[in-house]
Amino acid sequence: MHQLLYDYIYGKTGIDPKAFSEFCHYFKPKKVKNNEFIVREGDICNYNIFVNKGCLKIFSLNEKGKAFVRYFVFEGKFGTALSSFIEGSPSFEYVQAIEPSEILIISKKDFFYLVKTIPEINFIYRDVLEMAYVTSQKRIYDLQGKSAFERLKWLMEYQPKILARLSNKVVASYLGITPYTLSRLKTEF
Repeated sequence: MHQLLYDYIYGKTGIDPKAFSEFCHYFKPKKVKNNEFIVREGDICNYNIFVNKGCLKIFSLNEKGKAFVRYFVFEGKFGTALSSFIEGSPSFEYVQAIEPSEILIISKKDFFYLVKTIPEINFIYRDVLEMAYVTSQKRIYDLQGKSAFERLKWLMEYQPKILARLSNKVVASYLGITPYTLSRLKTEF
């Protein structure tokens, strides 16, 4: 159950298998069903999540109930309601499985203990934060003011897995367009 996590950490840090085996037990396996919520708006998110199999979406809802997707967490990646996790404040985001998923959950207390004591986990945490920032910035500035067609083109170039794997409804929410517009634009490619 921890092999993909080891591969991820090893790929970024070159961690020794023995060192990994000394802390991997902090990451607890859990199966979640399609559409199951892991974090809801208002919850305080006290854990970090690594996806072994499946896909999670991290999103918020506006006052009219429209979803705005911030991030998709596919296999071999970390994801959580990051602001709530860091600040210990109620989450303004939801974390939901959009496929039957197998995840590894680590409590905030245990995660930050590992960040403090295991240099490789400290590196992983910094890397996750840096990538979250870079991804957010690229998404904001690459998509801001662009037409729906240009946003779809951007997605096809930079994140094709999203388009290939997820439903039009979910992808449209991520792009900030309607599913109808997305379907129409896909025929133009």
